[in-house]
Amino acid sequence: MRKIVSDRLAGLMMPAALGTAIAFGLTPARADRLENGVAVFSALDKVTARTSKFEVPLNETVQFGALKVTPRVCYSRPPTDQPKTSSFVEVDEVQLDGEEKRIFTGWMFAESPGLSGVEHPVFDVWLTNCEKPKGTMAQTGTDQPADATAGAPPPEELPFAPARRRVRR
Repeated sequence: MRKIVSDRLAGLMMPAALGTAIAFGLTPARADRLENGVAVFSALDKVTARTSKFEVPLNETVQFGALKVTPRVCYSRPPTDQPKTSSFVEVDEVQLDGEEKRIFTGWMFAESPGLSGVEHPVFDVWLTNCEKPKGTMAQTGTDQPADATAGAPPPEELPFAPARRRVRR
């Protein structure tokens, strides 16, 4: 009998608690993903032991050695959330006869580069970041809409810009 009464009370209290949460603006936490316009990659040339960083706009192709890298989407999280950066990427290899061969199609994760980076006998490519979120103020590079900065001098030409400090090593 006690169990039945406690279940009925809980059933009555649940809608009241939900209504209170909505009234105070408390909603369940959800992780929003940000769509970005540029994927940032790092690459290693194993022959010369040289690493390179390059930015690739979405749906455009950049060639690194014999590899052609084409990101299709690039998602990140807001700065207040835990980092989770991912991109869907296609990588083609230009063969000696000039033909292209698809060697990688899939998701790359910046937080786990070894999980899904491209491992090639000569080159390694992995995602490091996504930049230029779509539909935000960050896309214009300022804190104001793009039309509000028309005619304003670039930030480096402002007289009150802080001087850069040189660090001794």
